[in-house]
Amino acid sequence: MDSVTAFVTDVINDNYWKVIPFLLIAAGVYFGARTLVVQLRMIPDMFRAVKEKPHPEDSHTDEQGISAFKAFTISAASRVGTGNVAGVAVAITLGGPGAVFWMWMIALLGGATSFVEATLAQLWKTKNPDGTYRGGPAYYMTRGLNMRWLAVIFGVAITITYGFVYNSIQANSIVEATSSSFAGVIDSSSTSFKGIIGLILVVITGVIIFGGVHRIANFTQIVVPVMALAYLAVGILVLILRIDAVPGMIADIVGHALGFKEIAGAAVGAAFMNGMRRGLFSNEAGQGSAPNAAATATVSHPVKQGLVQTLGVYFDTLLVCSITAFIILLSNPVYGADVQGASLTQSALSSEVGAWGVHFVTIILFFLAFSSVIGNYYLAETNLEYFTTNPLAVNGFRVLVLACVFLGAISPLPLVWALGDTFAATMVVINLIAIVPLGGVAVKLLRNYSQQKAKGLDPVFHRDMLPELKNVECWDGSDAVTRRGGQIVREV
Repeated sequence: MDSVTAFVTDVINDNYWKVIPFLLIAAGVYFGARTLVVQLRMIPDMFRAVKEKPHPEDSHTDEQGISAFKAFTISAASRVGTGNVAGVAVAITLGGPGAVFWMWMIALLGGATSFVEATLAQLWKTKNPDGTYRGGPAYYMTRGLNMRWLAVIFGVAITITYGFVYNSIQANSIVEATSSSFAGVIDSSSTSFKGIIGLILVVITGVIIFGGVHRIANFTQIVVPVMALAYLAVGILVLILRIDAVPGMIADIVGHALGFKEIAGAAVGAAFMNGMRRGLFSNEAGQGSAPNAAATATVSHPVKQGLVQTLGVYFDTLLVCSITAFIILLSNPVYGADVQGASLTQSALSSEVGAWGVHFVTIILFFLAFSSVIGNYYLAETNLEYFTTNPLAVNGFRVLVLACVFLGAISPLPLVWALGDTFAATMVVINLIAIVPLGGVAVKLLRNYSQQKAKGLDPVFHRDMLPELKNVECWDGSDAVTRRGGQIVREV
């Protein structure tokens, strides 16, 4: 197993990731310039958009719409989880405090990228028989670029990444955190203990994923906010109690990232690379995953869900990841040593609040990581349905997902994180091939949105407003939320 881990890390990832960060930075700068820094200047609109609900006419029993907030929580379910608790710890132990700075940078630049990919997913979404929507990169690659071959490659990549690899990481982190809580009571490092936790996860996951998208949405919209807020509350309390140390930590983060300070065992290059890797894993901007959730929302204009998904990037990285980073840095961790994940976050928090901090992180991580398993599964299933909706194929896929949850629970930590880096990079490359040439479409939609806002109107979109856009299946005024005063609007 060590040889496999070494091959994935040293041969594949170390070369692959010499290119990926610069692709992400270039895309973020490009989209930021094209949209006039939409990720910063339209933050108020983001908060307004996340509160939008489907029109009552779109919410009856047969065609219950997914609200902007529900779609946000589905994507947040895959974003907010292991990356925020364990991933930050991995980044800091390998890259030092400077890694946190580069996580912030990839979030700020990635906000524009996330806006573009989510807006495109909304435009080229398709309607399910039950009235819900599905869409994502596979759909805008096919309908926007007429590149079905690229959509097929992406569909396979995201199905494997989220259905199998990322769910293994989530399960692995749950087991790591649980092992810390039971250390000294039983042999929590044994394979049998990990197997028991893995089987419990399989049973709970199976109950939910066989229930469909609405059960997933209903589950995540409750669990994700509650757990995230509980974690943030404790983290903020710790920072208030140690407010005197915060300026020094920020100075260390910025100083090490820019080379002003050198810390043994964690060079500037390591800070940059690990910050980029963990930042991408955490907020997923440009990876093509969040658009799958964005496409499910019933909103009046595609831009609204683009703004909602940008807000999700900030919530994930600038808020939740930062809290974790500050807690860890308070404990003066060892840099450049062995990879540490959730256990480092647990020990750091317990050093500030007492032994109960270990168990608190275990509970929080369990629910956040488990909700990520559910969110990951949904993203993978959405892309599987691009190829087939055959019940036998879908159920077979669900069984494979459950198998990977179990295998992730009993696998070594370095291997599952290394595989996650490999597949994340692959998705970035494929997705950027699509959204860079389609960026102009998102800019047109943003202009359409802004023109209506300038007139004091709540923006709605009809495909006749931009007739040059082809293969747009939805946006024909059939959704009540896209009508103004009960009337279909075809002009700005």
